[in-house]
Amino acid sequence: MVTLLYFLFWVVRETWGLSGKRVQDYTLYTGALGTAYLVFNAYQVTKNENDLKLCSDIVKACDSASKDSGRVTFICGRAGICALGAVIAKHSGDARLQDHYLTKFKEIRFPSDLPNELLYGRAGFLWACSFLNKHIGKETLSTIRMRAVVDEIIKSGRRLAGKGTCPLMYEWHGKKYWGAAHGLAGIMHVLMDMELKPDEVEDVKGTLRYMIKSRYPTGNYPSSEGSESDRLVHWCHGAPGVTLTLVKAAEVFGDKEFLQAAVDAGEVVWKRGLLKRVGICHGISGNAYVFLSLYRLTGKVEYLYRAKAFASFLSDRAQKLISERKMHGGDHPYSLFEGMGGMAYLFLDMGEPSKARFPAYEI
Repeated sequence: MVTLLYFLFWVVRETWGLSGKRVQDYTLYTGALGTAYLVFNAYQVTKNENDLKLCSDIVKACDSASKDSGRVTFICGRAGICALGAVIAKHSGDARLQDHYLTKFKEIRFPSDLPNELLYGRAGFLWACSFLNKHIGKETLSTIRMRAVVDEIIKSGRRLAGKGTCPLMYEWHGKKYWGAAHGLAGIMHVLMDMELKPDEVEDVKGTLRYMIKSRYPTGNYPSSEGSESDRLVHWCHGAPGVTLTLVKAAEVFGDKEFLQAAVDAGEVVWKRGLLKRVGICHGISGNAYVFLSLYRLTGKVEYLYRAKAFASFLSDRAQKLISERKMHGGDHPYSLFEGMGGMAYLFLDMGEPSKARFPAYEI
């Protein structure tokens, strides 16, 4: 508990307290909104009203800093600020502020060149819709609005796939990525939360089966279509992000093939996932969520043990190894997705592992 409070204190101090409460990076990924999301998780554990007030203050600053932003997603755009702001306002009992953020959310417009992936694209906007509908109420964001976005994602995926063996395919900056952040795993993960037509369900299943069939002999997954570099074992690229998506597929479809593939990918993370970085996106903290997800799916305590092993390594050794330059603290060392903020989020979730969810990915 002392370790957790220490990390929470330092993250808030470094990202908010020392900034004079001025926001330069408003994103959840590396900026102040990530701190707000972390503090909101702390509030859900402690029910401390001071945490809720701090969270609301940070979101208001992010709202102001992002008012001219054209980014539309939860992790890197306006949708995250408006969605989290509305949910916090609901918990605070502030109906006027909740309506303010919901109105701002519904005013979000897509640029013409919007991609489909999670961090900057349509999937990232849809995730924000699901977040609102979970925390505020069904149809907070209407099925009709979400359906229009799903239509664009499906149409785009089928068009790029053409007559290939994978039903859906997507590009980001000209590359056909597979991972959770920019590619197939992230887009399929979000689509499984949508109301899909039968043929669309089959396309999602077929895409996941294509990925399973095309994995490396080691069990790891390529970062992009055709890549032969079996190197990355991260949430953003490789087996960890794909595992979380396969767990979701096993839950949604009840298919043993997806369950077995998730278990197989989890073994890759156990063998190769103790990385030299601490963060959620491409570090040990994010990889620990693979085991928490498998624990939730299977009930097998070996996965809980593995999650605890990764978390304990971070708690016991990360700071010392970073100081000795044997580990990388992240380019944004206190942020949610790259640094100590992700560690603190994981430590909070380890208190009640059956309820743990990878932040801004698992609903």
